[in-house]
Amino acid sequence: RCHTIRIMSFTFSDQHVAHFYRDGFTIFRSILPPALIRDLRRTTETARQIARQEQGAQAQRLQPLALYLDRLDHRTFQNYLELPVLVDAIQHTLSPDHHMAGFDTLAVLLEPAEQSWGVLWHRDISEQSPQVDAAEMRQLLRDPLFFIQVSCALYTDSSLWYVPGSHGRPDLERERAVADAAPRLEGMDEVEAERLCIEHARVMPGAVQTVLEPGDFMLYRTNAWHQGCYTPYRKRATLHDYIWNSAAEKWYRNWPGSALRRRLAAKKETKAQEEAS
Repeated sequence: RCHTIRIMSFTFSDQHVAHFYRDGFTIFRSILPPALIRDLRRTTETARQIARQEQGAQAQRLQPLALYLDRLDHRTFQNYLELPVLVDAIQHTLSPDHHMAGFDTLAVLLEPAEQSWGVLWHRDISEQSPQVDAAEMRQLLRDPLFFIQVSCALYTDSSLWYVPGSHGRPDLERERAVADAAPRLEGMDEVEAERLCIEHARVMPGAVQTVLEPGDFMLYRTNAWHQGCYTPYRKRATLHDYIWNSAAEKWYRNWPGSALRRRLAAKKETKAQEEAS
């Protein structure tokens, strides 16, 4: 006898909020509908081609998408950014003033084509980040609604390792020791580089491997300890962005040390030169 299996829709709960404030991250499981995943997979194939044409086979990302909207199906990305159930989940977890930063920062994260590699244990932003005021940074890092970013998987993505509860506090001695002992992956073959990256992830105290299935959306604090391991055989197209409120957007757009700000300015200048010639 045939049985019909219904695809369950996402349901928000108080546990999403509790996990975010306790652990520094929360995951909205299966929040993207299958039709949107299908559309996003199709247009991120073009993003992969562009990234490898511009950056080579090991391209990690295409960012910001604002510079490629004439070559991508921007309506599909707009549907993602404006997905009502996703907008509501973000605002219920954080505040009505919070939203995804959008095309000026939106990225597609990709798998390497040839060689395994990793971004080893780090915090994205701290008092030691370039061109920040240390006293201001100490204050901002205590704000659970300030430094937040996103990973939204279109294929199964198990690359991100994270230390729950490490956000908004100083380094522990053992954490610092693990980060300082990061292995060198250059010169290793693919399997050796993958193994070293995984072993480095596992020795971090309290580390967990996050697994995002297609359509899962993860909010996490950028200043927590995290790292990523990437391999050519594991296809990846994960959407990456910041979550901003009004204060965070103003801070990021005015921060001279912002790599995204420099990248956007450089790309715009290059594009202008190409059009002029």
